[in-house]
Order: sequence, then structure tokens, then C-alpha cells
Amino acid sequence: MSPAPFDLDAVGAGLPVAGAAGALRAALAGGAAVVQAPPGSGKTTLVPPLVAVLLHERGTGPSRVVVTQPRRVAARAAARRLASLTGTRVGGLVGHTVRGDRRTGPGTLVEFVTPGILLRRLLHDPELPGTGAVVLDEVHERGLETDLLVGMLAELRELREDLVLSAMSATVDAARFAALLGRDGPAPVVDSPAVLHPLGVEWAPGHGRRTDERGVRPEFLDHLARTAAAAHARALAASPGTDALVFLPGAWEVAQVARRLREQAPGTEVLELHGRVGAAEQDRATAGRAPGGPPRAVVATALAESSLTVPGVRLVVDSGLAREPRRDAARGMTGLVTVAASRASAAQRAGRAARLGPGTVVRCYDERTWTAMPAHGTPEVAAADLTGAALLLACWGSPGGRGLALPDPLPPTALAEAEAVLRGLGAIDAEGRATAAGRALARVPADPRLARGLLA
Repeated sequence: MSPAPFDLDAVGAGLPVAGAAGALRAALAGGAAVVQAPPGSGKTTLVPPLVAVLLHERGTGPSRVVVTQPRRVAARAAARRLASLTGTRVGGLVGHTVRGDRRTGPGTLVEFVTPGILLRRLLHDPELPGTGAVVLDEVHERGLETDLLVGMLAELRELREDLVLSAMSATVDAARFAALLGRDGPAPVVDSPAVLHPLGVEWAPGHGRRTDERGVRPEFLDHLARTAAAAHARALAASPGTDALVFLPGAWEVAQVARRLREQAPGTEVLELHGRVGAAEQDRATAGRAPGGPPRAVVATALAESSLTVPGVRLVVDSGLAREPRRDAARGMTGLVTVAASRASAAQRAGRAARLGPGTVVRCYDERTWTAMPAHGTPEVAAADLTGAALLLACWGSPGGRGLALPDPLPPTALAEAEAVLRGLGAIDAEGRATAAGRALARVPADPRLARGLLA
């Protein structure tokens, strides 16, 4: 047999999840497994090449591992990280495909993609030729497209017994996905628990409300920036190696707080981390402090909650706010709204401070607000416009999700409204089956109403 395509000892060096590699190998012998590990454990870095090595050892069938990431920035970053650890360039052994940017080659064995890319591949050819395994990352986020992939891929495994399927979650909801992915009973769950370091919790609520009808109030952003600057100064006095990670709901708020921090902490390197920043700045934020470099404060969206790891963080400052998709009934579209983060999300954010050693989280709200926060975030399927999802399911041959093992069924009222829109577009027939026009619309990576305008 030829040498393994990845040196797993080198890739997994220093990663907490490496201790579970043997258990994962055994679990995947049955063709499906769920990996449960906290953010920063290295599962996104180690599990895909481990699966690629298993396919190589099997010696037959397709050898490519396709890994979904819920955000384009995370797909690119994961590919860059794994390529750097293997001493290769992105587009060689490791590649990525996101909208408008494909960097793969004939020798690519691990390909990071967004869920929408994989959905459209499935619709183009439901057997996924050339793909030997699929790894669904961040399934705990309950994105709508990832939920659809769970059901569609579980069905595909019934037809392709050689397809290896793994789901990865950063929270304790693995049993739900294990039940969906297993063929004869639940798929095995491989748990890589967190290394527990002491975490101090401080409460620093501001005066007045955090948000109003226009969004996050400037007064709260002022308070959060002052709190972050003061907390970081205290932490640096006690331990000069401390870097800070500040969580905000969106890119606009990130920019506002970063500007304030640059004014209030001139000796600190302040970096922004969200989906709109360029690859170079993303790399700076996720590379860690350079030897002898100034202290750093990374101001980020939920992207740094579980998708990307910022090294050296011992202080987290949390706004307690998040962006979630909500269906706008008047416009018939989905938009993002600012809401209270869930307690599960806040716990993940806080955990970033204690990944490498003792840390501190400063929550810019009080304990009463914490108690009122929802336990978990709202699954996108429960709040989003379902027009696009309903069209994809119709094209798959499962109108409304009938017959698919989905994490949650599509809400009947929202589904009925979505199917009414699709019938008006001529995309589905009276029985909910996709028409030729509907299949053409599904090939356009846009809302079906917008796709209809583009194709008109």
C-alpha cells in the first residue's frame, strides 16, 4: 500500500481531539459517526484528514472527503490551516470551494465547502460521484442548509453503502444527529471532552437597554468598549501575555467597538474578525500574537465562537447579543435580527477564555438577563423563509421533506406559504413536485424569486 496521504501525528500534534482519534477510527468502521468536541479542540483540523486516511486504507472507491463549513470565511480558513500543516498549497492536497472561489485540483483529497455548494452538487448528481466521505461540521448551529443535508445524505447512504458520513458538534446535542445518521440504530458518538481550566465570571451590565428598534444602542457600544479596555488593562497587569476576544452580534458593531478600542487602548493591536474582512486580516487574527508583539484585542462576531479559533485568549468580553435569521412575512423574505444570545452560545464564548489555561469572561449584562436568555439558539428552520428549502426538497424528490430524516420537520404554515410562492412561480406542480422551470431556478444560488428575475 502507498504511504498515507496525511501524517496524522503531525497534523494532530497538540490538538485535544487527537486523544479521540483511535475511538473515531473504530466508530467510522460502521460508516457513520458523530464527533462531539468543544470549540478549539481541533476537530475541524484533524477529523477530515483522518477520514481521508481511512478511505486510503480501504483502497477502493472514491477518496475525496468533502467537509461543510457554515460560512465561506470558515471554509477558506480551514483549508488554509490544514494546507499549512501539511506543507502544501491550497488547491493541492487540500482545497476549498465557495461561491465564486474554487481552489481544488485532481489530487485534492480534502475539500472544504459551504452547505449550499454541496446541496447543489447533490441535486446535479444525487450519487455524489468522486466523493468517498462527507463531514458535516458545526451541525449544532442548526443552519437550514445543514439540516437539509443531514436528511439528504442519510438517504443517500441507503443507496451508497461505501459513503462515509460524519457530523461534528460543539455542544451536547450529538444524540439527535446520531439517531438520524445511523443505518441500523444510532451512529456511534465519539466524545472528546474539554480540558477544564478555571474560568472567572464577571458581570458588567450597562445603564439602560442594550438595543432599541434601530438595533444596538451606541451607548451600549460605548459601555462595552470601556469595559473591554479596562478589563484587558487589568488582565495585562496580572499576566502580560493575555489577549482579549470581544463578541458582538454583527460586522457594524464590530467596527464601532474596534474604533473605540483603538482610541482607548493605543498600545493594543485591535483586529476585526467577521465574514467581510479579507483573508490577510483573518490570518492575522487567527495566527496569535507574534513573539515580542503588542497585546491584542480581537473584536469578532459569532464566527469566533466555534468556527475559528483565536490563540492566546485568556479574556472574553461578551455583549450577550447575536444575529439570527427571521422571516419577514410582509416581504416574504428572511432577514437578520439582533436578539439575546442563547446560554449555550454564551457558554461557548466564555469557554474561549479557558481553553489553554485559567481565564476570565466579562459579561456586559447581569445575572437576571442571563437567566432569561434562551437555553439554545432558534433553529433556522423554525424562523426562516422556506421558499428556497422547499424548492430544493421538491427537486430532491421529497416535497415538504416527506420521507426524509430531518432534525426538525418544516413548520406547516411556513411550508404552505413557501409552496404557494413556488406554485406561483411555476416551480412546482399541484402535488409539490418540481417542474422543469423549478429545476432551472434551483440551479441558481439565490432565492427562487430573485432567480426567476435573473432567468427572465
